[in-house]
Amino acid sequence: MQIVRGVWDFFQNQILAMKWLNVLIGNLLSAFGLDLSNRWVGSLQFFLYDVIKITILLCFLIFIISYIQSYFPPERSKKILGRFHGIWANCIAALLGTVTPFCSCSSIPLFIGFTSAGLPLGVTFSFLISSPMVDLGSLLLLMSIFGAKVAIVYVLIGLVIAVIGGSIIERLHMEKHVESFILSSSSIDIESPELTKKDRLVYAKDQMLSTFKKVFPYILIGVGIGAIIHNWIPEEWVSNVLGSNNPFGVVLATLIGVPMYADIFGTIPIAEALFYKGAQLGTILSFMMAVTTLSLPSMIMLRKAVKPKLLALFIAICTIGIMIVGYLFNIFQAFIV
Repeated sequence: MQIVRGVWDFFQNQILAMKWLNVLIGNLLSAFGLDLSNRWVGSLQFFLYDVIKITILLCFLIFIISYIQSYFPPERSKKILGRFHGIWANCIAALLGTVTPFCSCSSIPLFIGFTSAGLPLGVTFSFLISSPMVDLGSLLLLMSIFGAKVAIVYVLIGLVIAVIGGSIIERLHMEKHVESFILSSSSIDIESPELTKKDRLVYAKDQMLSTFKKVFPYILIGVGIGAIIHNWIPEEWVSNVLGSNNPFGVVLATLIGVPMYADIFGTIPIAEALFYKGAQLGTILSFMMAVTTLSLPSMIMLRKAVKPKLLALFIAICTIGIMIVGYLFNIFQAFIV
């Protein structure tokens, strides 16, 4: 058991977290005569380390997930979802959301396509909630920062929120609050051509490059904010605002996250910096969930497809779910971390 533990710690610290890279960058900066205790140099080290680490993980994860996604084109996903009914359909939709694109804006066109194809509204909303909130990339990235237990619990709870949220919308029969052009549009059911392994590898490479170009600016912004938090904002400030002394930290973090637009890769460096400054884990995860699930641009896009009452219900379900997750993580943080 000790050997297994040692192998796992090596995988988490040196493969996922790439702590060797941080040491290497620190040694290189020192070799250039820079003082690592200086705030500016410390910020530079944090920035370089996180940008390189996240870029490597990003490209690797997008390639792998895109390869998996090549087996689940919209037509096939629609057929899979159509075979299930009730709560099982919501569960499958939430699981399919884990192999789709990384941000809420890129998930909405698929949501519209599934809805116009006649799939139950609650099922399509389970997909819409899980797609940006939990994916295979978030599992590994969270493991690199917070460890396996936190990552697994985060993903499982995200799936539960997606299933419950979709089920509530289904039970309330909100179909009349979908814009008429979505319901009246005809769905063209075209079988995707059979792809060879080479085709799938090319597809995965193209997806990786395309997604990287879209995501990289947000990585730079996120890492820049993280570097400021990590080296310039006093620890007591973060602890007072987002620590255990503030019972409204989860609410504040959720509300701050909603107007922002990023994906899991852009929020990870901010979450990492906040965590090391003393912010509570649940508060940090609430912020991440709010940013990835309820970003303002995605809500504007979703408003084009659904009417205000359904949009407000969706936002309310996600917000309440996110806050519940935050408080639960804060309560049980000592047992999870």
